[in-house]
This record gives sequence, structure tokens and C-alpha cells, in this order.
Amino acid sequence: MSLGDDDGFQFLDVEQKNEVAIVTLRRPPVNAVNQAMYAEIRELFSRMDEFCPGIAVVILRGEGKHFSAGNDLDEFLTLTPENSAGRMKLVREAFSAIYDCPVPVIAAVHGHALGTGVALVGSCDLVVCAESAHFGTPEVGVGVMGGAKHLSRLVPQQVVRLMYLTADPVPAAELARYGGVVRIVPDTELLDAAFELAERIARHSTVAVRTAKQSLNTIEYMELKPGYEFEQRLTGQLAGTDDSKEARRAIIEKRPPRFGSPPTTPGH
Repeated sequence: MSLGDDDGFQFLDVEQKNEVAIVTLRRPPVNAVNQAMYAEIRELFSRMDEFCPGIAVVILRGEGKHFSAGNDLDEFLTLTPENSAGRMKLVREAFSAIYDCPVPVIAAVHGHALGTGVALVGSCDLVVCAESAHFGTPEVGVGVMGGAKHLSRLVPQQVVRLMYLTADPVPAAELARYGGVVRIVPDTELLDAAFELAERIARHSTVAVRTAKQSLNTIEYMELKPGYEFEQRLTGQLAGTDDSKEARRAIIEKRPPRFGSPPTTPGH
């Protein structure tokens, strides 16, 4: 199933293959994001279950030569202290919608991921890159701020500062050294590699995967003890679901599990 213009999206294409949704950024020539596109990203990812029911994983990719070369520079030219608050709020909400998506989101990156492109990737759960992929935060060079916090989810702070202060793009292999990229493949194999990773996640209970996403988002910036206590509470809730019981039975009986629960998390 494929969604697009018929569903009100001008700059996004959405395709569902069983339990995997593939979201494609499509604003030629370089997928530069404007306010209308931010609004679409917010709308889609905040209502992902309505557009793609039953999914367990999302792949986010870019159409054309680049993943995303950043924010629309023409809109930057009209940015003022008076209109910045409303615009920046929408940008934050778009990134947060990806981060808060109820299922894991895999970024499949090729070409340039710059500025906004880095923030889009940094909002995802996992990153797979093509050999052509380069990341950069050019904000200092264009007189704006933003992107460094999302970049800090991919590389250590000193690397964040180096990339941010120099505004120089770096190849994906540099990020892979620090664990920010899980795999680098030839460009022609990028979508296959992302889909393979998605299927490794989707083979598990959808209830468990969604609960894990909820848990990981919540504990990411918590201290050790309260974070682990939160995980334990989710374990107690999850233990009462049919999928959890089936997973435990399958291990004891040494057979593949047979899951059938609807894609909701405990308590939701």
C-alpha cells in the first residue's frame, strides 16, 4: 500500500510492506525542508498508526541524490526575531514526532544529511548509511543555531563541537567509529540493508517492540536507579499480555513464538 498526495502529503511518500512502513522525503532537488514539509512530518509521525495500521518499524529515507541538505534557505532569509518562535516550535514538533513515534524508526541515509537532515537522523532510533553519506552541521556558517543536540545522539560531545564549530561535513564512516551508524553499505544496497534491519525488529512481538520504544525514550535521560525502576514497572505490565506469555512458552518449548496481539503497548 502506498500513500501520498491523495492523503494530503505533498512532500512525503508513505509505503507499507507488511509490518514495515517506508517514509520517503521528496522535495527536489535536495529535500530541503520548509515549513509545509515540517508540518507534514509532524502530522504523519504523530498519527503513524492511523496512516499505517499494524506496523512495527518505520524506515525514513530521502528521494534523489541526498537524504536532506537541510532547512530551506529561502525561508531562512525571511526569519526574524518576531516570526522565529512560531516557526521554531513547528520544527521542534516535527523532530519530536519522529522521536516519539510509537515504533522504532530507522534512518536510511545517502548523500548529504546536513543541519535539519542531521536532526531528522538524530531523532531516529537506528541509522544505516550508504557509502556516499556525509553528515554536517553548517549552522554556524549560515548564522543560525540548532542540530547540535540531535548530533549528540550520534557522536561524543567533542566530535559534536568539532563538527559544529567548523561546519565541515564528515563521511558516515566517521560517525560509525563512535557507534552512531550501525552499518554502511554500497548505495545500491541501502534500502535492502535498512529493510533487513527492520525485519530483524519486526519478527518480535509488536507489543514488546512498542513497549521497548516507550521504555528507551523514557529512560534515555534518566538516572540509573529511577530508569531501571521504570523498566521494571513496564515488565510487570507486559507480563500480563498474551505476547509476553507466548514468548516465554516458546523459549521453554524450544519453538518459534506465534504472536497475535494487536499493536498496542500496556496501559495505552
